[in-house]
Amino acid sequence: MNRQDIEEIFKLNNNSFLKKSIEFYNHQKNHNPIFNQFISTFQQNKNEISTASDFHFLPISLFKSHCISTAEVPTITDIAKTARFESSGTTQQQKSVHLIQDVFLYEKSFVSSFNFFYENIEDYCLLALLPSYLEQKNSSLVMMVEQLIKKTNHPLSNFYLYNHDELLSVLKQLEDAKQKTILIGVTYALLDFSEKFAANFKQIIFMETGGMKGRRQEMAREEVHHLLKKCFGVKAIHSEYGMTELMSQAYSSGDGIFRCPPWMKVLVRDLNDPLSVSEKGKGAINIIDLANIHSCCFIATDDMGEIFEDGSFKINGRIDYSDLRGCSLMYI
Repeated sequence: MNRQDIEEIFKLNNNSFLKKSIEFYNHQKNHNPIFNQFISTFQQNKNEISTASDFHFLPISLFKSHCISTAEVPTITDIAKTARFESSGTTQQQKSVHLIQDVFLYEKSFVSSFNFFYENIEDYCLLALLPSYLEQKNSSLVMMVEQLIKKTNHPLSNFYLYNHDELLSVLKQLEDAKQKTILIGVTYALLDFSEKFAANFKQIIFMETGGMKGRRQEMAREEVHHLLKKCFGVKAIHSEYGMTELMSQAYSSGDGIFRCPPWMKVLVRDLNDPLSVSEKGKGAINIIDLANIHSCCFIATDDMGEIFEDGSFKINGRIDYSDLRGCSLMYI
């Protein structure tokens, strides 16, 4: 796949999404050995695809035990670098690994996603409160935020660990300057920060990436947002939805309602019948991410959620596999 093919991914619309998805599905069925083997386990193979719900979706847990990659050798001669992304977790936990053949594709995806929802990254100052991610290696989130920080070209854009006093001072400075600003943070770190300071911000967008990472007791997103809105004096808390196994991100501008960029689509599957997939309703989350061309574009996640009529969605938690009955996900 050359650079022109990659550029076309980020020019898709609703009318061209399905056609491109079918093209990539067939490509990965032929060139991704794990995906091909997974599809072959089904008695009925879906050769005729007319809707997004007709695809097979690879269980995300296979990124922990298999190398999920197309067999093709990259033909791009000017690849800047490859990358190995690993999911967060303790050393005792088996981590997901996503091998990135061309970092250009990942950068193109997250910059295009950001600009699609927030317009020009160069108009912002970007602050990051991601201590647990900075402390681990091979984080896709850290690479994304690091590159976005560079693209802002703002002298105050930066990462923060536990230096909350300095962060508050910078936020107040940016607020006084009426500078468009985003503070993106892992949920527990934003809560820790908010409990130390109370303020009223009008220019600052507070964005949580989800997860307590074992640092605090798990809380419902609605409760987290209520606490953060009260402490920061804002009307809404934004959210970013992404994961190690995906190249693209969905964003929420409030109430935990996410929307995807045009090259990404979320569906739901029946917990006890993974072949029953719908474009609306409640269930386990499936994702089509066409930026995953070098790994797998069709992922069955471990998240539970709901998709609304307009294609927006919310996440309701994680799957409790102990509650599953009957037919479950098929593994290889």
